[in-house]
Amino acid sequence: MKIEKFEDIIAWQKAKELTILLYKEFAESKDFGFKDQLQRASVSIMNNIAEGFERKINNEFKQFLFIAKSSCGEVRSMLYLSKDLNKISESTFIKLFILAEEISKILSGLIKTL
Repeated sequence: MKIEKFEDIIAWQKAKELTILLYKEFAESKDFGFKDQLQRASVSIMNNIAEGFERKINNEFKQFLFIAKSSCGEVRSMLYLSKDLNKISESTFIKLFILAEEISKILSGLIKTL
């Protein structure tokens, strides 16, 4: 299947889902620096996938996918901190972490195909 637009990319779709979940989960948080960093990292995942795809050059797309994957690692790291600081429950942590990990694996697979 040829990808026609970035919205067709499963990693982008899942990154969008993760971003929305994080925005909702931290909507009431008063720890603005923490919340902002986590939200910006999640937005970075989906935006780097989109921006890289729109470049239409595989090497550039690959570079943006690596950046998206790095942001995904940042989100997972912050999720650990969120859990340890009791900002989220264990069950919420697991749900968000599994999704972030899945995105990272999809990105790895996509990178290998380019």
